[in-house]
Amino acid sequence: MLKKALFAAVSLAVLAIGTAQAEDLKDFRVGIIGGENEADRLRNFQCMIDKLPAAIGVEKVSLFPAADYDGTIQGLLGGTLDYAELGASGYAKIYLQNKDAVEPILTTVQTDGATGYHSIMVARKDSGITKLEDIKGKKLGYADADSTSGYLIPVTALPKDLGGVAVKDYVAETGFGGGHENLVLEVLKGNFDVGTTWGSGVGEFKDGYTSGNLRKMVDKGILDMDDLTEIWQSPLIPNGPIVVRSTLDAGIKTKFAEFMKNLPESDPECFSAIQGGDFKGYTEVTPEFYQPIIDARKAQIGS
Repeated sequence: MLKKALFAAVSLAVLAIGTAQAEDLKDFRVGIIGGENEADRLRNFQCMIDKLPAAIGVEKVSLFPAADYDGTIQGLLGGTLDYAELGASGYAKIYLQNKDAVEPILTTVQTDGATGYHSIMVARKDSGITKLEDIKGKKLGYADADSTSGYLIPVTALPKDLGGVAVKDYVAETGFGGGHENLVLEVLKGNFDVGTTWGSGVGEFKDGYTSGNLRKMVDKGILDMDDLTEIWQSPLIPNGPIVVRSTLDAGIKTKFAEFMKNLPESDPECFSAIQGGDFKGYTEVTPEFYQPIIDARKAQIGS
């Protein structure tokens, strides 16, 4: 509550300034969702600080890594951030509170051309859990309450695969791991029997697939896929959007979209750093692309 109040207070001040300076933005503010080591997130987005000012015509770019998903969501709702990359459920949360706060402009394209990914449930390989039925009476960890693959899709899609039983009635206990990376680490420590994270589903599980949290952890050297086994994989989920503040100057908005669309070819290393793993590039999206997730979130969570 205090966090939201602070964001609201700051937002009012920034909105007032933003309105007056709509055509003369000096500082382009980038929100980075939580769940991964902060130092890694800042390092991955450093190339944006180096390249974006000249590309979009601002004096500087500032990074704001949040402690969790909601920190970035509240910043976007309050107008204190200009750009962020979200999961589909995070965007749905913003849309349900204020559909005019941000605009989804782009999303990633997997190496096979798909514009989606999967929720993936994993367990320690030595846990004795090898199939979905084995999670009965176990402790299940979700990544974050605002995560699409780490919470919304599992609680929505799993009951069908559990014979119509709600997840909370099938397992002994559920909890949140503090983001995808932390959740997988907690599974490895044995603090959760199973956990829900995300991956492209393209390529091999032994490699962490071509992109997603598992692949990021493998590339950082903090995960050996031989320590995990896959228990469940969801249907395809829409890739999360790149969103910009709706009131952002139209000229800057256009320059930023062009910069991002060209990034896979102009600077593949930067593209890979901010996305994590292998992707083909970006494609344009509209709010309609996320309507199924907006509807699912409204039905399951309410807002």
